[in-house]
Amino acid sequence: MKLSDIKKHLETVETVNFQLQNGAFVPAHFHVTEVGVVTKHFIDCGGTVRNEKVANFQLWNANDVDHRLKPVKLRNIIALSERVLGLEDLEIEVEYQQTGNDGQTIGKYDLAFDGNHFILLSKATACLAQDQCGVPQESSNASCCTPGGGCC
Repeated sequence: MKLSDIKKHLETVETVNFQLQNGAFVPAHFHVTEVGVVTKHFIDCGGTVRNEKVANFQLWNANDVDHRLKPVKLRNIIALSERVLGLEDLEIEVEYQQTGNDGQTIGKYDLAFDGNHFILLSKATACLAQDQCGVPQESSNASCCTPGGGCC
């Protein structure tokens, strides 16, 4: 989902709800603690230099159960980010750490909308240079960098 999409959806909802793919909801009293731009400049295992840029939202579940983020407030946060940071119409990546899971780290999610709720979609790693590594397409558990593959 792009930034323009979430802005459009925020015009149609009365509440902002984020739901995980397993059906669990982010607690209603979450806060959006960051809206920003994350740039990743890297070389893949095939030697190709890549640049990726995403709009990043960080959700935080506080013990502040008396407050709930309203759609207009999130729209205002996004507008401020566009103005101050020059935030472009980028794909959105959401960072969220589930509560109650000792030792669980922050997860990164893609974002979708089902007509009522924003859905946090699990992300997965992938080899970006499969055509150079000799890894069969149907093999998802193999390392991209096989001995003699020439990509590492």
